[in-house]
Amino acid sequence: MFIKFTDSTDPDECKRIIREAGLTIKEEVSYAANAFFVAAPEGTGEQVFEIALSLINRDDVEYCHPEIVRKRGFRAIASQQWHLKSTTVNGIAISASANVEAAHQITLGEGITIAIIDDGVDIDHPEFSSSGKVVAPRDATQNSNDPRPKDDGWWSDDHGTACAGVSCADGNFGASGVAPRAKLMPIRLTSGLGSHQEANAFKWAADNGADVISCSWGPPDGRWYNPSDPLHNRSVPLDADTKLAIDYATNQGRGGKGCVVLFAAGNGNESVDNDGYASYERVIAVAACNERSKRCVYSDFGNAVWCAFPSGDSEGNALVPNPAPLTTGIWTTDRVGNPGYNQGSLADGDAAGNYTNSFGGTSSSCPGAAGVAALVLAVNPNLRWQEVKDLFKRSCDKIDPSGGLYDANGWSKFYGYGRLNALTAVTLAKPQPQNSVVVVRNCNLVLPDLQTVSVQVEVGETTPVDHLSVIVEILHSYIGDLIVSLVPPSELGLNKIILHNRSGGTTPNLKQTFDALTIPALANFQGKMVKGTWQLEVQDMAVRDEGLLVKFGVELFFA
Repeated sequence: MFIKFTDSTDPDECKRIIREAGLTIKEEVSYAANAFFVAAPEGTGEQVFEIALSLINRDDVEYCHPEIVRKRGFRAIASQQWHLKSTTVNGIAISASANVEAAHQITLGEGITIAIIDDGVDIDHPEFSSSGKVVAPRDATQNSNDPRPKDDGWWSDDHGTACAGVSCADGNFGASGVAPRAKLMPIRLTSGLGSHQEANAFKWAADNGADVISCSWGPPDGRWYNPSDPLHNRSVPLDADTKLAIDYATNQGRGGKGCVVLFAAGNGNESVDNDGYASYERVIAVAACNERSKRCVYSDFGNAVWCAFPSGDSEGNALVPNPAPLTTGIWTTDRVGNPGYNQGSLADGDAAGNYTNSFGGTSSSCPGAAGVAALVLAVNPNLRWQEVKDLFKRSCDKIDPSGGLYDANGWSKFYGYGRLNALTAVTLAKPQPQNSVVVVRNCNLVLPDLQTVSVQVEVGETTPVDHLSVIVEILHSYIGDLIVSLVPPSELGLNKIILHNRSGGTTPNLKQTFDALTIPALANFQGKMVKGTWQLEVQDMAVRDEGLLVKFGVELFFA
């Protein structure tokens, strides 16, 4: 089972409680403080639920549940790349793209790494063969560095290669990804939904340099064409350990700016809000739209939908009407040769079997949007994950204006803020000249156990600020010990602001720039004159680990 104690509980006390419950520690989790995977004695059986219940009722236990693994469902249904540009397919003019070709005049995604967490990826495919293309490959299920398809019987292992191609295929032979010069981090995951391997996949991505993480899977969907399917609108929560691993990726990834995490909204023609994965606030849920700039008939809908990206559609039925699609779907990479969606037929792609012409579902939409995120970060790598999500909001075309039911804020339950426009996104991402002043101090102060260290900087500016950010750099072996607070000048009459409150567990080092997106209380300085003494307090709350306060600063931005 998985158990997480409160951050303030002494680690030795955690281990004592685990032992007294008759449990054995199998692994101490590194992406959260005081978190463990533990095992009950052989033969415990259903009594494991009683043990978990007795532990979760303790005041010092935050999460505790047996590892109940569920079936994981992929977000897929079943000319050429109309989702990237306006083109003609089978004699039909299609103009329903995400305007990717135009964005390629500005960037191809150089310097950015996209992690595809999925089933196996055929890294021997010619479209992934450019120098340095594949980085940090991993099989999270088999705990190896070989992410290739294994055909182990649980999955067909075809899905990940298609997703990787949509996102970042080189485009040198027959299919371009949205970000063809981005690097690919393939992470094979065929373990069940809610498994410990699932959480480890996110940690691997964050620790090995992923900028963007694409996940075209989640709880099994109801059959979109059968509204009475028993799987429809079944609520499946996000497991605590996977949630903590996603938190780790968005907090610690990209040097503290956070990995951009995207999930496929789902293909059940049902509410995405019942899916604890795609609806989690730290991810971007991507819906699917078709060649007519309408909603794909299967695409999930609801409050969590943030944006849409083109994908292949399906013909409806008497219960769920939808016109026949104009194309067979999305053209992308397939497993080389006979394995895969295309067994070697021109009708299904190419005669060699290296490409498929019928990929679809929100499975295809998600890595497409991930590719746009890579293009955005290639233009402006300083953006944090929250800023990328907000930029997506401003980069969408309002398709299907009559059927989209957009509200006063320009949001639709079917399309989110609309279909992503890659050119708009990279244009908005370009760094804009800003009038700013940085006041920073190199401190190099020791942070002893169970003590508080304070450092000050003097701000002399008298012009009211538009906004500000706080720069903190700490070297420490266990940042879960630390509380980091900002004390504004007394003249402002504002309270101390907590920037970091014992999160991160055993994660080493804290190097982060905080602003109103990450710490809403920092918005209180807008329009104010902030001259005076600014103080940073670092409290060490637990024994054994010491560190160094390297840097503290304040950056002021003026309109």
